[in-house]
Amino acid sequence: MKPYKNLEECLHDLECNGQLIRIKDEVDPFLEMAAIHLRIHAAKGPAILFENIKGTKFRATSNIFGTIERSRFIFRDNIEVVKSLIELKKDPTRAIKSPLKNLKSIVASLHAFPLKNPASKPILFEKTSLKALPQIHHWKKDGGAFITLPQVYSEDPEMPGIMHANLGMYRVQISGNDFIENKEVGLHYQIHRGIGVHQYKALKNKESLKVSIFVGGPPAHTLAAVMPLPEGMSEMNFAGVLGGRRFRYFYEDGYCLSADADFVITGEISNETKPEGPFGDHLGYYSLTHDFPVMKVKQVYARKNAIWPFTVVGRPPQEDSSFGELIHEISGKAIEQEIPGLKEINAVDAAGVHPLLLAIGSERYTPYNAAKRPAELLTIANRILGTGQLSLAKYLLIAADETCLLNTHDVAAFFRFVLERIDFKRDLHFQTNTTIDTLDYSGEQLNNGSKLVIAAYGNPLRTLCDEVPFVFQKLSQFENPRLVIPGVIALQTAPFHLYSKANFEMISLSEQLKEHSKELTNCPLLLVCDDSDFVSKNLNNFLWTTFTRSNPSHDVYGVNSQFNNKHWGCEAPLIIDTRKKPHHAPDLELDDTTERKVDALFKKLNLPY
Repeated sequence: MKPYKNLEECLHDLECNGQLIRIKDEVDPFLEMAAIHLRIHAAKGPAILFENIKGTKFRATSNIFGTIERSRFIFRDNIEVVKSLIELKKDPTRAIKSPLKNLKSIVASLHAFPLKNPASKPILFEKTSLKALPQIHHWKKDGGAFITLPQVYSEDPEMPGIMHANLGMYRVQISGNDFIENKEVGLHYQIHRGIGVHQYKALKNKESLKVSIFVGGPPAHTLAAVMPLPEGMSEMNFAGVLGGRRFRYFYEDGYCLSADADFVITGEISNETKPEGPFGDHLGYYSLTHDFPVMKVKQVYARKNAIWPFTVVGRPPQEDSSFGELIHEISGKAIEQEIPGLKEINAVDAAGVHPLLLAIGSERYTPYNAAKRPAELLTIANRILGTGQLSLAKYLLIAADETCLLNTHDVAAFFRFVLERIDFKRDLHFQTNTTIDTLDYSGEQLNNGSKLVIAAYGNPLRTLCDEVPFVFQKLSQFENPRLVIPGVIALQTAPFHLYSKANFEMISLSEQLKEHSKELTNCPLLLVCDDSDFVSKNLNNFLWTTFTRSNPSHDVYGVNSQFNNKHWGCEAPLIIDTRKKPHHAPDLELDDTTERKVDALFKKLNLPY
């Protein structure tokens, strides 16, 4: 197969292989397109091409990466090559030891070099405006229309040029709020991200930062914008190798343009900020309105017959879950090889990715560790929480397994292993008053929260309960106990009236359980929630509710808790208050009117979703 030169070639390939449907009826970019996407994605359906969108002449596409199988299909010719190149970068001697075996990878690496000033520049076909683009409004409380698959390009002011550039995926608000129509967009990113570093350098030199937002183009460009790459490999290098075609670019009016993109928006950012959001985000809640950088728009370009790609994020699993799975497949053991002693790690998708990490590490201090207490695991945990996106985690459960049978992707079995072995007086390690994900509203301030490392090693200390003990049936103010998984019980209580009173409520629960602590040893984890039937319904509900809604330092309690030389511990059960906090962002909910419209459309088109 020839490399895709553009997005339309990819969609044609998908259609020829029965993996794309066209919707020719007019659709509304306000909620309806997102609702169609969500329904087809949930059914593991095909990619979608919207050919008639209200208010714009442009077409749009979504669900391209909706399943891991389709993602593999799109990159079928080059995934193995990319894996090999990543391995070669870690160990270049492999090319010398096995030159013939790695010849294909070495030849493919020639595509890594971006091509400047190509003869063909399709992106210059026409100039358009922000208002003319598909104004896709994903969730009903969103602050406006957003670009959800942007490739945001910026260059290092101190080392200009594409080889030191950053291509990142940061959401972009193109309408709504106080943004001047057709002249301003909002960029949501944190200062430690690549573009944030570039902006810091520009502001230090009292300069504005030139930014280009690429939308569409070959699908390898989109994946490159979210790929965590080895040090020294740029996103443009990666896009060329994965796509089997060099990244083509040129400069126009001082801005870098991707020649093969479907759209490019150019502009400058300085130190001005404006309210951005709300936006229905990947944790399953809205990220609320906060001040973020404003880009003053210079120009908007579009290729002939341009297609606008988008996705819809929300409570996992969504299309970005397939992104994550593909990234993990391509990068292999990159993180594990970066951190000594780390054997395996999983950012749990059902828990919103960043809130919960499961990890397996080595425990090699055995000559000095006859008691089999976590030791090396804690060193590894510190390294994990200081590494890239992993630093956003709130909960890290890390274990050492001498049987080599433990698997971080079997989440229920991993929890069983940890809960059987944890010593609550010894194995809980908190970091307080620290940073967490900007999108996480479990803390009381933006970007402010805590972390909890739970380490487990050694022989089992308990057998986990597989039914609800009778003591939970006779508590005051806590009711409807439900078994979630072995060893985990959910209890329902009244919603928050005042968050400041939660501590007194949990102390009341602890006091009621205190005299039963011995008989509750086999129930090591107790969840206090708004709806215990919902939490216990399935594993995903447990993971999502518990780890997106709790802030460890504020919401973790325990029976007979105590401090010993500033180390907090308790007896079983450990209690996590998973109720939705008064300051938490709203849940994402479907719009009933829009759902009825989609019902009618699907019936008319005879779509089985």
